[in-house]
Amino acid sequence: MKEFKQIVEAYENCKELGKKAALATVVQVIGSAYRRPGARMLVTEDGNLTGAISGGCLEGDALRKAQMVIFQQKSMLVTYDTTDEDDQKFGVGLGCNGIIHVLIEPLDFLDQSNPVELIKEAVKGRETSLLLTLFSVPNSRSEQIGTVFLQKGNHQYGNTERIHSQLWLKLKHEIQAFDQNTSQIHVYPEFDELSVFFELVKPSVRLLLFGAGNDTIPVAKLAELLGFELILIDGRKTMATPARFPSAKEIIVSPADELESKIECDLNTVALLMTHNFEYEVAVLADLQKYMIPYIGILGPKKKTEKLIDRLQSQGMKVSKENLYAPIGLEIGAETSEEIALSILAEIKAVLNKKQPIFLRDKQGPIHEIGV
Repeated sequence: MKEFKQIVEAYENCKELGKKAALATVVQVIGSAYRRPGARMLVTEDGNLTGAISGGCLEGDALRKAQMVIFQQKSMLVTYDTTDEDDQKFGVGLGCNGIIHVLIEPLDFLDQSNPVELIKEAVKGRETSLLLTLFSVPNSRSEQIGTVFLQKGNHQYGNTERIHSQLWLKLKHEIQAFDQNTSQIHVYPEFDELSVFFELVKPSVRLLLFGAGNDTIPVAKLAELLGFELILIDGRKTMATPARFPSAKEIIVSPADELESKIECDLNTVALLMTHNFEYEVAVLADLQKYMIPYIGILGPKKKTEKLIDRLQSQGMKVSKENLYAPIGLEIGAETSEEIALSILAEIKAVLNKKQPIFLRDKQGPIHEIGV
């Protein structure tokens, strides 16, 4: 989501300056690659790049091809096959042992359905969207249909005129039935082996950070680096300030018993209780029980969390423990506040991605899931 917002910002700058641009999108990966489908990079006519489609090895070649797309105003599908040990023949030296398909599309600023305009709509608000990108690997030399449609709630955006009418009927049915938790790639042999990338665009992770002490400053900084939407909550107005937390989207200074109407939660919200104030966190934990959020981390020893739960249960409240993570963070031997912040954010990512943290060297099979 952070990369999407940076691309939209760069796109708006190009529009303002009248600078031509193209969008490169990783649409399919077979085998190993640094970035997965959905990774994007905006390329300007004078060679400026925003975003990334690899760890730095594809960008140079993609830049040259994107400039060709800008000049010709025709999309193209580029394939990087590094399964051959002699991948130097591409001049990029990937060493990834995978096949990466990259779609490059020119951006028409007058077209309100161009790929970045659709992305701009997708990142508004906090609703998950479904973005459709069509491409053909067998016909990679031909102009591609590209990123043409966005479903967001009950609203639809884009231009489907270039999609075969029979295929569009099929796609409309699949869009209505699409309830997957992850993006998907479907191939349609009956329509010239056309591939459709059904891409889920989820809102930024909203982080409710309860606590404005010095130990939460590294958490806020790392959350900003990851593109999280930070909401800082504390009862102390001298601590919860923009000067101390410049990356916070919102700072809420409030007594604990007045917080219920001031916080918003959804399935992409996580909460950290780091106030060092037991009574404050009793009230906060009680409020959070009203929401189905995937992660609530509580700083401190297990006994503290047990006391929090006991207090609420003694008041007749049922406390869900499935989404409680206390003591907070992964076991990485963290000592300093910066190291603790790293262990906390790593745990949040693992929980949201439904992963059991392990050393990758001990994982059997490929690092990434097969397909998307």
